[in-house]
This record gives sequence, C-alpha cells and structure tokens, in this order.
Amino acid sequence: MAGEAATALAAEFGMSPGTIRNRASARKWQRCGGGKRATRAKRVHVSEDAWLQIYDLYRNGSTASRIVELFGCTEDSVRKRLYVNGVTKRDAAKPPIVFPPEPEPPPPPPPWTDIAHPAQLPPKGRWSTWLFQGGRGAGKTRAGAEWLAEQAERTPNGIFALVGATLHDVREVMIEGPAGLMNLPGVAAPKFESSRRRLVFPGGALAYAFSAEEPRRLRGPQFDGAWADEFCAWQNPRETLQTLRLGLRRGSDPRLVVTTTPRPIPELRGLRAEPSCVVTQAGSAANADNLSPRFLEGLLDLYANTTLAAQEIEGMLVDGDAKAVWTAETLLGVRGVRPESFDRIIVAVDPPAGTNGSACGIIVAGRRGKRGYVLADRSVAGLSPLGWATRVSEAARDWAAHAIVAEANQGGDMVRATLATAGAPCTIDLVRAHIGKRGRATPVSALYERGRVTHCGAFVQLEEEMMALDANRDGPFDRADALVWALTVLLLDETGEGPWLRRL
Repeated sequence: MAGEAATALAAEFGMSPGTIRNRASARKWQRCGGGKRATRAKRVHVSEDAWLQIYDLYRNGSTASRIVELFGCTEDSVRKRLYVNGVTKRDAAKPPIVFPPEPEPPPPPPPWTDIAHPAQLPPKGRWSTWLFQGGRGAGKTRAGAEWLAEQAERTPNGIFALVGATLHDVREVMIEGPAGLMNLPGVAAPKFESSRRRLVFPGGALAYAFSAEEPRRLRGPQFDGAWADEFCAWQNPRETLQTLRLGLRRGSDPRLVVTTTPRPIPELRGLRAEPSCVVTQAGSAANADNLSPRFLEGLLDLYANTTLAAQEIEGMLVDGDAKAVWTAETLLGVRGVRPESFDRIIVAVDPPAGTNGSACGIIVAGRRGKRGYVLADRSVAGLSPLGWATRVSEAARDWAAHAIVAEANQGGDMVRATLATAGAPCTIDLVRAHIGKRGRATPVSALYERGRVTHCGAFVQLEEEMMALDANRDGPFDRADALVWALTVLLLDETGEGPWLRRL
C-alpha cells in the first residue's frame, strides 16, 4: 500500500516515488485511513526543564517507552536526545550494596592454665625432669605440646628435641596430631619441614624429631629442652634417655618433660626415683570433658575388674611382682564411700631423714567398728622439719584427729618437739619399728585381703608405693610406711596382731 501511494503522488507532483518515500520517512509522515493523503505527524515541543526531568527519570530506571507516554514525544527523539547529551543509567545513584552480616568471630580460646587439670601443668619450683604419668586420654600429649610451645616462645633461638617411639609417632602425634604442636588453639602454628625433620617456630626456635629406634642420632646435637612421649613404649628406653640427657646442655636451665602411660619397666622406676624428677599423675576421668563418653565406656568395658585397670585407666604404675606385699588384684576394689562418723581418727607420720631426701609420709585414717578407712594423703617433700610438722598439724585440725602417730626412728624426741612447736592440736604418740618395712606391712596387707580396709578416694601415689613394696627393693615408701603405722594403731594394736612395734 505504501508503494502504491508513493507512485500515485509521484505522478501527481512530478516526483519520483523513491524521493517521496525518503522524505516521508525522514519527516515522520503518517498515512491516514480511508486512502486519504498522508499528513506530517504533529511535533510536540518539549521544554528544557522537561528534558531535565526526562534525564532524571531515565537515570532512575524509567524506560524510553514510559517517557513517551508521559511527555507525548516520540521514542526516537527521546533516545536521540539522551544519546547526544550522554545520559545513561550508569549515572544514576546506585543503592548501596547490602551484604549479609558477617558471623560473630569465635571467642578466643581460654588460656591453657585455666582449662588444664593440675597434672597437666608444669610443677612449680626447681626441677630438671617432669614425668607426667597418665591413663589413656588423660591429656599427656596436650600437656607436653603446651610446655614445649611455651619454651619455644620464651627462647627465640632455642633448639629442642622431640623424641617418640618412632618417627611416625613423632609426626602423627606430637607434631600433627589433634593435640600436637601444630594444632594448639591460640598459638601460632610452627612450620614443619619434613625433609629436615624439624619444626620452625614463628620466633625462630627449632624442634628436631628423633626416634627411640635410633638413639645414636641424638649424639652430637645439643638442646635447650626436650619432650619425650610414651617413654614406656620406647624400644631402647635406657640408651635413648641417657643419650638425650647428654645433649641437654644449652641455656641456663635445660629441662626434660616425659609423658607416658606407665608400665612396670625398670627404666620408669629409675626415673621416678631420681631426686630431680617431679611426678604428676592423672587418670582418664580427669580429662573426661575432652573425651568421648563412648571412649571412657569402652575403657571400662575393656579393663574393668582387671589388673590393667589401674595402669590403663588410672595411670598408675602396676607392679606384677608376685613378691609384692600388695598386688593390683588386692587393691582393685579397695575404694569406697566414706562413712559419716568414725570411732577414732589418727594422723600417721613417717618423718624424712632431711629436707633434700624422701618425702614426709602423712596419712589420715579412721576406724569405724572393725573396718579401717584411709581418708587423706597429705604427704609432702622438700620442706623443713617445721614445714612438714605444720602440715601434720593442719591435717589433724582438718580431720579433728584424736592423735598423731609419728615414727621415731628418724629424730626421736625431736619429732615430738617439732610437732608441738607447729601447734599439734592432739596427743602425739611416738612409735619405733624393730623390723623391716615388709615385715611391718604384711599384717596390714592381710587386712586388705580380708576386705577390712577402704580407701575413701583415689590415692594413686600411695597405692603405687604399696604395690612397689617388696623384700628386695629399696625406694621411697614414705606414704606406704605411714599407712602401715596408721592401720596398725587403729586395727591391729588392740588385737595383738600388730607388727611388733613399741610405743615411746
């Protein structure tokens, strides 16, 4: 139709149809219905203020079609004007990007000293070796790792040794394990250089990995400190420990930390007997907050009512010697509930020979009927005579004891005078032994076999001494000796079954 109209107009006005079509397109002519002559579209005048409004509308998201409806102008004119004036939607003020709120950062981990149980913390005072003896899952690895990380931070150029049963154990447990040096919460992780078998701490300290399978590799290097893990599982414990200690010669105070589940090996007994070795002990239950309940249940199912329960769960050194006065079987079910009242309570004391010698055994025990009850182990070491006498007096006051029973073989009447000076609140009875420790302990062990003694608590160090006591072994049996005096006075003196002691 458009072509026919242009041809008709061309004949009428003497123009070519193409010229007519081009002009009609350029000037926006529109055809009217009914075959009438096309007329030019009416132009709408848009003021400059209106164009400014159009620009704002376009920037804020309006389309050209919507602007045509509002202002009556053509879409082409709007687009041309926008293009000429460089108006784009990019010029519009964009709403700020709203990001989802960031999650709250996790709270910083509490300080290690706030969450560790007492056996996991380094002993106070002077020591060269710290032995942490614990049951399965008692937190031994975490304690050793925390100690070494602290030493590395304090000694920027220090050199330390990590010794395990195998190199695999050192890497998988001591270094990369869940409680290892690279996974301590709140502590900057060191870098592990596996090819050189060493850890590089942020402050510059170094820790080298060694295996107890190759003790000779410890010859030559020197260290500011060392951490030895699972000592009782080492292939060559004696040689490895001796060689390691010869290398502890850097710095002013090189120290050794040994963490292990105990086993009755001579090397462990020798280590425990050293004057400079401080022992801490913990059972699996002490670390229950960090263990799966099923793990503890599994331990109980596996070891309950067995001789290994004390070793694997309580972390006690179990002696399997048939010559021992007390065996693990004897002490297996000895723990029980404390009664509300007693017929008699005493504090038994085995005084030490000096301030640098063995401990002062202090045992609180009571009698109710024909049964004896061990109530507390207040034994101490390294105190002056007045110091341990004060502890004895405090124990007597705390338990409202009827008497203090003290062995007079070491000190004689001086023991009585020292206790009196310390403010002993009750009678002081001195006793003197005329037979050996085993002879004194044998009648008391018979009371245990007959089920007449109850331990009202977990007295691990005391029970270890009891199991270690035999005829051929020398050692510090101060706790066990004080226990023998206590139960002898309470249960055997009146019946004539006692171990031939004489009161002074």
